[in-house]
Amino acid sequence: MHIDQLLQQVSAHIANKQQAISCDGLRVPKEWSQGRTLFGGISAAMAYAAVKQQVADDRVMRSFSCNFVGPIEVDMPFSIEVDVLRQGKNATQAYAKIIQDDKVALLCQVSFGVARSSKVAVMNHEHHAMELPQKAKFIPQIPKITPKFLRHFDLSIEQGSMPFAGSKLSDIHGWMRFKEAPQQITDAHLICLIDSWPPTVLQMLRWPAPASTMSWNVEFLHPHKTFSPSDWFAYQAKTRQAADGYAHTEANIWDQQGQLIALSRQTVGIFD
Repeated sequence: MHIDQLLQQVSAHIANKQQAISCDGLRVPKEWSQGRTLFGGISAAMAYAAVKQQVADDRVMRSFSCNFVGPIEVDMPFSIEVDVLRQGKNATQAYAKIIQDDKVALLCQVSFGVARSSKVAVMNHEHHAMELPQKAKFIPQIPKITPKFLRHFDLSIEQGSMPFAGSKLSDIHGWMRFKEAPQQITDAHLICLIDSWPPTVLQMLRWPAPASTMSWNVEFLHPHKTFSPSDWFAYQAKTRQAADGYAHTEANIWDQQGQLIALSRQTVGIFD
């Protein structure tokens, strides 16, 4: 199933906008799996899509905070519950949780805000120097080794190494896009796409070991240009600190024209 089909599945389960809603019977096939769980990017994107259905179109997402509480089994039904916590004159706060087998597996809070005129304007002057790739350059599809969800993305690594390469580096620079372009790039698509890269520190290990994102925060910068569905997006992630089996990373994401569009921070558990 293409990401558009999965997001449409969420929309189809929500008939009317109301204060608290639940969409039941959602299901994602194993081609979106990541080890023993559903790929975090698609589960987060679907949770966001459910929230967005309850928010006025003039309010754009400013921040998305997500906690991956437990695994979500693929090919098994789950539900998404949404609650709009507050809808004020300028901002809306809402949260969603994914529930499977009566257990909370994902919890996210989303902040939306309308655009307002302001005397405060600070431009971003940070840029990257990576050349636009001609094709993908990352892990090939190896049965029982490469995570299945990666077949949906084109990743082109520019700095850093493949996971479990025994590298001394802890940063990753590269490009990303959907292998099969969606109809349009929405914020839900971006949430899914940004999470496609593996944790930065996996390249430092010499043998396979599981890792799991515990918390993830993405801030989206506005205004920004309209994206083409086939566009590449630049990604530069660095490890701020890692110890005691946990890593703290942050990343910048630019559009194909070099405009900074998102800031990402993750806490990752490493089980080596």
